[in-house]
Amino acid sequence: MYLREWYRSVLEQTDQDYHLWIGMDGIDAEDVKKTMGADPNAIWVMAASGDTPAQIRQRALAQIIEAYDGVVLVDSDDMLHASRVNAARAALQLSDLAGCALRLVDQRGHDLRSTFSLPLQSRPEDVFPRNNIFGLSNSAFRSDLLRTCLPIPAEVVLVDWFLATKAWLYGARMVFDPVVRMDYRQHGSNMARVRPPFSLNQVVRDTERVRQHFQILLTAQKKDFIDDRLAELEQVACDVEMFYQNVILQPAQLEHYIQALNELNPAPLWWSCVAHPSLRQIWMQ
Repeated sequence: MYLREWYRSVLEQTDQDYHLWIGMDGIDAEDVKKTMGADPNAIWVMAASGDTPAQIRQRALAQIIEAYDGVVLVDSDDMLHASRVNAARAALQLSDLAGCALRLVDQRGHDLRSTFSLPLQSRPEDVFPRNNIFGLSNSAFRSDLLRTCLPIPAEVVLVDWFLATKAWLYGARMVFDPVVRMDYRQHGSNMARVRPPFSLNQVVRDTERVRQHFQILLTAQKKDFIDDRLAELEQVACDVEMFYQNVILQPAQLEHYIQALNELNPAPLWWSCVAHPSLRQIWMQ
């Protein structure tokens, strides 16, 4: 339902020197063209039978890195501001991984008067490994870095965080543009909500996803990871397990944590609702 508006934002880019790749799962190219109202002249990457979302992305990115110097990632339910591609291209001249701020909008595209951005006085590296700011809607990778971070295991659910965390573990040069260059649509199918109030079901579900994220990373090939960062990853993974045992499995503590979390009104970072460090006194008990 969002494709026509998304494609219009693609056509409005000030920098048109790119090739458009579109991953397809459960819909065919002709239906997409009809919905968009035009033929986007895209390179279509079709899901194979039984593919997970990670495998579709792996198939596309494995081809892209062999043909291009970089890739700008966007989700088809969001909207690009006209400067997005141009700004991403410029950022990749100075970095390996670049992100930009997002304006939060509702399902109809109305401004929610909230911005997803890097916290004040923080560097992109400071967010990791506990949280993420490089999503599949607001990031751009140099292909040399992306080649190092691939492959994406089939079981990965949080593909954006997996790739960005591996980039951090390798010591990639990261930059984050505080200028809003995407509209980030908030709806029931978002993988991770960033706006309170956070619900009990969301915190339970997100904790399972975060646990899986760290379990996969800790079993990955660790060659060339920065030692101090790997140790930090292991510590945060332990924190998440402690949170799971002391909060998720304890109904009274979970209620207490959710109330405190919503009163805290944390900065909008992906996965900040799980084992928030400001509430450590609750999940360390």
